[in-house]
Amino acid sequence: MRQKFRLLLFCVLAALTGCASYHSAPLGRPLDVLVPSDFSTLSVDAAKIDRPWLTPQTIDLSQPLTPNALAVIAVLENPDLKALRTKSGVVDAQAFAARLLPDPTAQASFDKRFAGPDPLNGFAGQLGFDLGSLRTARVSRESGQASKRQVRLDMAWAEWQTAGQARLQGVRILALEAQLQLAKASAASAERLFTVVQRAAARGDLAGSEADSRRLARLDSADKLRTAQRDLAVARGELNKLLGLPPETVLRLAQPPAPVTAPAASVLVAQALDRRLDLQALRAGYEAAEADTHKATLNQFPNLSLNLAGARDTAGNYTAGPQIGFTLPLWNRNRGGIAIAQATRAQLHAEYDARLFQTRADIGAASAGLAANRQQQAELRRNMPAIEHLATVSARAAKRGDTSPAVAETAAQSMRDRQTTLLQLDQQAAEATIALELLSGGPTEGWTR
Repeated sequence: MRQKFRLLLFCVLAALTGCASYHSAPLGRPLDVLVPSDFSTLSVDAAKIDRPWLTPQTIDLSQPLTPNALAVIAVLENPDLKALRTKSGVVDAQAFAARLLPDPTAQASFDKRFAGPDPLNGFAGQLGFDLGSLRTARVSRESGQASKRQVRLDMAWAEWQTAGQARLQGVRILALEAQLQLAKASAASAERLFTVVQRAAARGDLAGSEADSRRLARLDSADKLRTAQRDLAVARGELNKLLGLPPETVLRLAQPPAPVTAPAASVLVAQALDRRLDLQALRAGYEAAEADTHKATLNQFPNLSLNLAGARDTAGNYTAGPQIGFTLPLWNRNRGGIAIAQATRAQLHAEYDARLFQTRADIGAASAGLAANRQQQAELRRNMPAIEHLATVSARAAKRGDTSPAVAETAAQSMRDRQTTLLQLDQQAAEATIALELLSGGPTEGWTR
């Protein structure tokens, strides 16, 4: 008995040495997520980044950042993406757990003899195995692997969307900076003209209504200037948030290349069905649902268990033999689990069809909006030479004294208004092009392939 006890103790200690240990992992400071990694580390990671739609490059925040650099920083430093990457580790662990077989169960009992003719104490032991898990091991692995692919594809889709949003904010900031300069010029011009008209009205050379009109124009120009300043501040804040940078960071941005001409909506839809990672993730999720449905169907059959038992009674009789247990499929038969799995699979099928429909609709609407924007741009550009010529002629005439300064300022303001409108159209076209990239699932370089 002493030798058997030592052997049992040795087996227990050997099993404990392979167990995992617990280590505390307290939360860090709340603002840690707002501080980017060391910039030298960021530059090294950016130079090694491996994404099909990004170009590896070094990062220098003191230099103007290209759209690709903004996308790289967003993928590496965005706090939400970091959290998603950590979440993918949970799914990896779940897929690993699905490959493991359940541990056998062991039972032991001891009967102390207190009275009676038998001279010995009794003891017994059992070693049990769950055979039902062997039946569903394959489909459990398939479900785990499909769920793992789904999470990784969702992760890649989130990176692609975040990179596109960073590029879009960069385009917006550059456009708003140009619009802000025009708004400042318009506000300064309205202020000068109001001052001149107010003095003339005070002398009685002009009617008071003219001064009121110029006062309203000055207020309108000041309001547009404040709106431009506010929009620019919001866009810069959104970009810093996407890049995981402190709110007070001011980045220098390089001019992006001119937007390319988008192909027909039908071409973009065909590419989206093949390239969009969210659609691939939904297909992987449907594969996991298929495996779960298969597993639920298998679970309707009796769940077998095998026990190997041995015992010695108080009379010294030794016995050994197997024990088989199973559930009787009379009432339940896992019909509830099967119904849930089938309903989940049908739900995912409907979600996939809805996403396909939404993809076609979004690309069609974005393509139509971009085409209308191009038409407005072309029409305004045709009229711009005449408007600029009128502003130039009026300014020269005002210098010669052939016309009033108010007429020249009005012509100049009309030119600035058209320039602002053209900048807004250019901004909308650039943003719509990036939106089409995001909707089609790939950069513009792939549109012609």
